[in-house]
Amino acid sequence: MIRRALIALTFASMRLAAQAPEPAPDPMPSVESIPAAEASPAATQPAPTAPSTPQSSRVSVLGYHDLSPTLPETEMRIRTAKFRWQMQALRDRGITVISLADFIAWKKNDGSKTLPQKSALITIDDGWLSVYTDAFPILREFNYPFTMYLYKNYVDRGGKSLSSAMIREMIAAGATIGSHSVSHPYPKVVKKNQRQGPEVYRAFLQKELGDSKKFLESKFGQSISTYVYPGGYVTPEMFPVARENGYTHMFTVLPGKVSQSTPDETLPRYVILGTHDHIFELATQFGGAHAALESQAAPLAMPTAHPVSPQSGASVMERMPLISADLSKVADLNPSTLVMRIAGLGEVPAVFDAQSGIYSWKVNRPLRQPICSVSVTWKNRSGKTAEPALEWWFRIDHAASYSVGF
Repeated sequence: MIRRALIALTFASMRLAAQAPEPAPDPMPSVESIPAAEASPAATQPAPTAPSTPQSSRVSVLGYHDLSPTLPETEMRIRTAKFRWQMQALRDRGITVISLADFIAWKKNDGSKTLPQKSALITIDDGWLSVYTDAFPILREFNYPFTMYLYKNYVDRGGKSLSSAMIREMIAAGATIGSHSVSHPYPKVVKKNQRQGPEVYRAFLQKELGDSKKFLESKFGQSISTYVYPGGYVTPEMFPVARENGYTHMFTVLPGKVSQSTPDETLPRYVILGTHDHIFELATQFGGAHAALESQAAPLAMPTAHPVSPQSGASVMERMPLISADLSKVADLNPSTLVMRIAGLGEVPAVFDAQSGIYSWKVNRPLRQPICSVSVTWKNRSGKTAEPALEWWFRIDHAASYSVGF
């Protein structure tokens, strides 16, 4: 019973719009709160005459950005050699890389498309030049299909951006494209337009989603039906605008496997960060039969240079825990440079207590994934990064938390 309840609640949680780290003025409505006519892209489509039982297959959607053979890794940039290693690891681990067309056909759940139990969809955001110079040769070597999510204002910009000729060459070799908006607006820009009222906000969304789709279809001749939310920021107002413009599947940056029952408006995706190798490890673990549950396997607990809470590798029942790092022993710390990031949430508004040396943040909404990864960075007073990032993970024991009525 607990397991079935957990599955149901996990499905429901995937319908929640992804939020920026800071709390919004009002709670984000869930998809269930949207009128029935707007609740699903399939609401206005004829229902299949004989719906199929959802398959047990799961898809891990991998999201990449920039690559470099020599530049230091960042959250958005990965070394080319590591990218090649990860592509080989997919093959070695028996994970089938599928095309976007196969993903969409399978997601319909009408019985027309089946997938292997372990499948991956490769997506690459923004349109960096390194997609052509670094990723494309490797993906072609492995014969892996992939999808580029492009935003209009970064096509043909020169410098580190892709040219139309490069994009067309990759399309001719089998790549597909999707929309990533017109201007890649970050959450603060989206919120600014939202505060100006429904009409202004709708016009803003229409431009970002609609104009991008028209531009890409006109320039590259591919039908565009998928969208990646810039910065992973989602609001329910985006759903009807997306549907009106012909989008059927939209991807977030919230980690998790995709099942046929996962809502098409808020599909999870593992954003592969150059500085957090364990995300790829989590993305390539397929330990359970249920699509909504992450594998209970996890990367090895890593030791930390300073005390943290919850402890590295610990299992907790609290879904909104206090996350903290004891930095009292850090010499020459500049508190104003402290940054805490949580996978799937990004930077969070943690607070530093100068008297105790504790840097902490109380999670302000229930954590949805079974593994929570945390990093804390800082600089010394001379402005230099004094130590490697403090990184650790802990597990949320969802079943235990539900069993005690949390």
